[in-house]
Amino acid sequence: MALTRRKLAGFSALTLASFVASQAATPARAEWHPFATSATKSKGFSNWLSDITLTGLIDGGIMANPARPTDGYNYGNFFADHANQAQLNQVVLTMQKANTGDAGEYQIGFTLQGIYGSDARYYHLVGISDQEWSSRYQLIPAQAHVDVHLPWATDGGLDMQVGILQAPMGVEVMDPTGRPFYTLAYTSEYSVPFEHVGAMFNWHVNKTVDVTFGIDTGNQVTFGTADNNSRPAGYFGINLNNLLGGKLKIVELSRVGPENNSILMGPYVANQAERFWNDINATLQVNDRLSVTAEFNFLHDQGLKTHDTVNGPFKAADAFSVVTFLSYVVSPSVTFNYRGEIYRDNNNAMVATFMGNNSYMNAISGHGASNLYPGPGGHGTTYGELTLGFNYHPDLGKGVRVFALRPEIRFDRSLNNTHPFNGGRNNGMFTFGGDAMIGF
Repeated sequence: MALTRRKLAGFSALTLASFVASQAATPARAEWHPFATSATKSKGFSNWLSDITLTGLIDGGIMANPARPTDGYNYGNFFADHANQAQLNQVVLTMQKANTGDAGEYQIGFTLQGIYGSDARYYHLVGISDQEWSSRYQLIPAQAHVDVHLPWATDGGLDMQVGILQAPMGVEVMDPTGRPFYTLAYTSEYSVPFEHVGAMFNWHVNKTVDVTFGIDTGNQVTFGTADNNSRPAGYFGINLNNLLGGKLKIVELSRVGPENNSILMGPYVANQAERFWNDINATLQVNDRLSVTAEFNFLHDQGLKTHDTVNGPFKAADAFSVVTFLSYVVSPSVTFNYRGEIYRDNNNAMVATFMGNNSYMNAISGHGASNLYPGPGGHGTTYGELTLGFNYHPDLGKGVRVFALRPEIRFDRSLNNTHPFNGGRNNGMFTFGGDAMIGF
């Protein structure tokens, strides 16, 4: 196993370039159906098996920092945290049976997804994979859930997912094919959850309204001693679809429940102090080429800054942000993307750089030292972030499901003159780079 890990760790984004070149000239199959037979039109279990798909994806990139920070980290950045170092972000294998049948029928499907790479360090579940790896490149079960469609109550019915779930809140997602940039906004890193063990429900009330609700063990924790407190958390929200003739969609999702750690905060604070996550975003398809998205997020934790581990009193911390996105289709193979963000860390309790391969998960679990470079001292920092980039995504054919090159430039700045960047030397940071991906 040690030899295998060393070999995989050596496969960086630089190696990815040669892999992409070879795959572009080699026939591949998109969405392979491993259980398909010649009797694909048959009914029953054989037909259900024939719809199972297997897909793969490789993604890697680099963000250069001309300031060459002494600690080697791009402050406040997860996926491209190591400055001036190429890295293999994700090797993904996904087996899925999607529920795409008639809404009036009972359906059952599933999703199984494993991810290996540097991104996995931030998406572990305590008690499942968080203590299995110590290198930069790690392995996680990113998704493992049963998907059920129930034709109940309304024409659209009810969708249910149970198991290991990726958190539904926010605009940007872990899947690089589902977001416009290699890097993430502060909001997507510090003010939305990542992974859950639990159940999520989506009730399709009508063509305009979907209601979302769910319950889970907490953000990136599981059960028993693998939970950082003894209380569950849950979601509730609403989607408004097909507004303005199908051009506008609005998604509101809220979440409440304790998320603090019993080891660090004490059982009373960890179990009683609630964290309130709230995110609302709206996407407008202006025309065939231009779409714009606006996101507002507010997070309030009743006990994040509490150090009395007996019975409080609670000392709250909060953060709020606004993120705007713009996407313009230049040509069938080129898309221009913009992201602008203002993120207020009101108590300097949210934004930090987790130095060390297990540092982020140690902070959640409370097991082991969490080596981090914290945010500035004082009463809070307002971060501004502007990212510009192009997505070059030609259709290679030959079974290649996705191919993309995504160069970007990014400007980060403290808007109230604190100095969190480049090892505490600067109030701003300039980075440039991007990623490359290919998938079958």
